[in-house]
Amino acid sequence: MGILRHLRWLKPLLASKFHICCNSQAAEVARQQLPRIYVTRRIPPEGAKILRQAGLCHIEQWDSDDPVPRSELLKKVAGIQGLYCLLTETIDAEVLDAAGSSLRVVSTMSVGYDHVSLDELKKRGIRLGYTPDVLTEAAAELTVALLLATSRRLMEAVDEAKSGGWGSWKPLWMCGYGLTGSTVGILGLGRIGKAVATRLKPFGVKKFLYTNSAPRPEMAAAIPAEFVPLEELARCSDFIIVCCALTPGTKGICNSRMFSQMKDTAIFINTSRGGVVNQDDLYQALANGRIAAAGLDVTVPEPLPTDHPLFKLKNCVILPHIASATWSTRNAMAVLAANNLLAGLTGDAMEKEVFL
Repeated sequence: MGILRHLRWLKPLLASKFHICCNSQAAEVARQQLPRIYVTRRIPPEGAKILRQAGLCHIEQWDSDDPVPRSELLKKVAGIQGLYCLLTETIDAEVLDAAGSSLRVVSTMSVGYDHVSLDELKKRGIRLGYTPDVLTEAAAELTVALLLATSRRLMEAVDEAKSGGWGSWKPLWMCGYGLTGSTVGILGLGRIGKAVATRLKPFGVKKFLYTNSAPRPEMAAAIPAEFVPLEELARCSDFIIVCCALTPGTKGICNSRMFSQMKDTAIFINTSRGGVVNQDDLYQALANGRIAAAGLDVTVPEPLPTDHPLFKLKNCVILPHIASATWSTRNAMAVLAANNLLAGLTGDAMEKEVFL
């Protein structure tokens, strides 16, 4: 009777275990049948949470802060339905061929998408999401900070203070260039360009000029800023700030021709993409005193090799592409990229889509 009593107790327990096992197996089968996505990097937590809690996809990820090796990317994208990438990954025909016909959506955690082949996506009917707007404020703040650091020679001054170069007060030592009464030229008047101008106005800027692929009267009126050809922008500006996207039309647009037209007291700032600048021409302009100084948050390549000639110039400040580097901005970018990806998988409208 004791054995039977124990068996009666054991029966429901075994049934429960069997039920759990079956449910677990069913859940695993269901999980495997979900659309597969590949995330090319360890991303900010809010974005990862969105993907995980949605329960709409089976997530595979390159779990590192460093970029996924190309060979690993080509292997892991095979058969995926969605790709969550960063600007460090070149999404070209080779990657798309490796992914195959199942790929429906690419979502990049960046405002720029020059690393993605739009023609190849269009040919295959693949949608593209991106993350504009959410990084506008952070990028504008960094641009102003870089402009001030460059024009007022802050990095040089810090080095002098640390190295013992700080002697008695001298009237002309460490003199730079101020914004009050100046003319600021903006190459590419978009969201970030406008936000930069808005932040610079309280410094007493006298005039804003801008060059764009076409006039933007409504946006310019809010500053206000005057539309001029690139040559006039170069000739008249005390500060030139590059905020344009990298396109075939803007690649290398900042070159020896433009630098030769600038004032020798002018400051050049680029926080857009490194490819808009011919860096050899910029080096020559800085080294020969053709322009006063330059501040760069973007270069070609990235990272820029530590032995690059630009690093040897005191009048060139180089940052490691940190324009959007605030906690809130990077999380917002990750969330937007995640929502774009999920919308693309379900066929819904994305929050921010590049229409091909």
